[in-house]
Amino acid sequence: MPKTDFRSDIVALLCDADFKYRPDTHTWTHRDGRPFSKEEQAHVFMATHAELAEVRAQTARYRQYVQARTEAPETMQRFLAPFMQQLTHKTLGNATQLMSKDERNEFDRLLALMVEPVRSFAPNAF
Repeated sequence: MPKTDFRSDIVALLCDADFKYRPDTHTWTHRDGRPFSKEEQAHVFMATHAELAEVRAQTARYRQYVQARTEAPETMQRFLAPFMQQLTHKTLGNATQLMSKDERNEFDRLLALMVEPVRSFAPNAF
């Protein structure tokens, strides 16, 4: 297994932080509103450039996922248009019969983006 340049526990804490400072505990808060413990706060202050870069990368991948979900209905229409143009009886079932294996995989990917519930951001998931 390749060695990473970052500590996943620090990345997980940073991904779970909403960075709202709590004057009562002098710490940030988790996204669910719980205050960071003093130990968690001290731990994230030890974050390296590599760990901060990993948090940015995970956040960027999540934003791409959300954008793909938002655009999925329009992308699906553009994807299906050439297949529907070939058909006299225009049904989704008939369109999928014209698709290659790769095209069917893309169809399934777009369909999943449209019907699956939105996944919330989670550390080390994107």
